[in-house]
Amino acid sequence: MLVLDPEDSTAVVLVEAVRGGDVAALRRLLAGQPALATARIGTPGGMSRTLLHVVTDWPGHFPNGAGTVAALVEAGADVNARFTGPHTETPLHWAASCDDVGVLDALLDAGADIDAPGAVIGGGTPLDDATAFAQWRAAHRLVERGARTTLWHDATLGRLDQLRAHLTGPARPAPAEVGDAFWGACHGGRLAAARLLLDEGADLDRIPGWERMTPLDAATRSGAAEVIAWLRERGATTAAGR
Repeated sequence: MLVLDPEDSTAVVLVEAVRGGDVAALRRLLAGQPALATARIGTPGGMSRTLLHVVTDWPGHFPNGAGTVAALVEAGADVNARFTGPHTETPLHWAASCDDVGVLDALLDAGADIDAPGAVIGGGTPLDDATAFAQWRAAHRLVERGARTTLWHDATLGRLDQLRAHLTGPARPAPAEVGDAFWGACHGGRLAAARLLLDEGADLDRIPGWERMTPLDAATRSGAAEVIAWLRERGATTAAGR
């Protein structure tokens, strides 16, 4: 497999074409050197990424992103290729993390695994990245296109019918799961979901295992004014106040 140094002139030209949305130039480069479609661009420490990762890299929303994806896939790029490094995210994970719905759709249309594991968030799916990073348009689109959801996802996205099904089903979630879902609902600014989960016994000041923030802290970071007011009325505290 071809691995390019990021300072290599070919790598520089490729990245410029991808980020600039110059699909015609990209097609010419790929036609002249077919191996570039599956090439990886190295990074310090032995990490590497594909050109599909380049088009989905933060902050995303590069010009002609969907067309760039199509050109790369037509030339042989692997839509489910993995980042090589401390995690194994696919391009779809990165598109979800950037809220880049156009590129997300292009990747799914090209056969990307919607529930691929390997996220920087707990090794999970693209939906885990989208909900954790508050990329709500991407999260909702992933659900629309068939992503599997958990109690956390349904709470964070305010999907009340699905949330009730989790809470009333034969495998009732553990108190810690209910508490984490409550935190997620506050993080997502989903007042109805938060109310439901608090009624189900969630800890008002739950601090989850991944971040030292209470639900009030999470809602404040998200700017969820209704949830903030509701939590304060119930005496919720911040992590600093505990």
